[in-house]
Amino acid sequence: MSDTVTILGLESSCDDTAAAIVRHRAGQPPEILSSIVAGQAELHEAFGGVVPEIAARAHTEKLDLCVEEALDEARLSLSEVDAIAVTAGPGLIGGVLAGVMLAKGIAAGTGLPLIGVNHLAGHALTPRLTDGAAYPYLMLLVSGGHCQFLLVEGEEDFTRLGGTIDDAPGEAFDKTAKLLGLPQPGGPSVEVEAKSGNPARFKLPRPLLDRPGYNMSFSGLKTALLRERDKLVERDGGLHVQDRTDLCASFQAAVADVLAEKSRRALAEYMGRKPAQPVFAVAGGVSANMTIRAALETVSAAAGAQFLAPPLRLCTDNAAMIAWAGIERFRAGHRDDMSLMARPRWPLDQAAPAMLGSGKKGAKA
Repeated sequence: MSDTVTILGLESSCDDTAAAIVRHRAGQPPEILSSIVAGQAELHEAFGGVVPEIAARAHTEKLDLCVEEALDEARLSLSEVDAIAVTAGPGLIGGVLAGVMLAKGIAAGTGLPLIGVNHLAGHALTPRLTDGAAYPYLMLLVSGGHCQFLLVEGEEDFTRLGGTIDDAPGEAFDKTAKLLGLPQPGGPSVEVEAKSGNPARFKLPRPLLDRPGYNMSFSGLKTALLRERDKLVERDGGLHVQDRTDLCASFQAAVADVLAEKSRRALAEYMGRKPAQPVFAVAGGVSANMTIRAALETVSAAAGAQFLAPPLRLCTDNAAMIAWAGIERFRAGHRDDMSLMARPRWPLDQAAPAMLGSGKKGAKA
């Protein structure tokens, strides 16, 4: 195998259509030669959330265009690529299928190797793409459809310590934004509103902090916010601007507190394993929230672990992380064939029991 590997990655698991090319020379940091992301926010705006059928149709229309743009930006042709990596799950099945079928078509037409990638592994391996993190490290994967603590010991070696039993934080942010009349996606909208709000005004719950372990729950938090909103509407006939900002700030603070405390507990177990280079990493769309990121960084520092968070452009769904995960699998000798299937569910830790609940943005794993 050559010391240099160049892989084209495809991502279409939810509502972002993406293609990217990543190159890795042995002994050197990876290079993201191109990263193209075509969002669909305007297509789903009127529906208050992602509509799977609309998302799948948009992926089929945009995927090949994103590939062409990624190749142009990298100034490469397909003949200069070593393999095709594609998200094969978990996610909205129509979108995942669109990506897998395009990847199969490219592989069949060019003879390039095909590598199926778990979308969650793409997020979980991002610290190795951006910072060269050494195994093992502790990962908090926190996004619109998923939230779990993972002990990452290899490109296919993940141990789940705990996760959400219902709504993922990103999904709870989206629902909160919808309840308060804010635009989607909800995470950025709530964060902007929260900046001018009072996080102590509403006494929202911190679910499961009174129970041991690392599992989390955010559905009840969203319901508590709904009740506070209804009280205000009944009393005043509607929401004042300050009411909305205070609700957002109080909700965001509650999520940050839960994630910080559960992270503290997970870090205690991880540090007990005495890793040579302790690292606590966070990835996924919710890791772009600066209040949450600051809380996690404080907890990590107190535990004595290096805190790693990806650049904002790599927090949300992207194909660079899929290309990198493909490189890791490629170097380990993994290849797929035309029997590669699109999977709506695909847990990283095959030995762990299934998490309860199923969010609208993807299967819990």
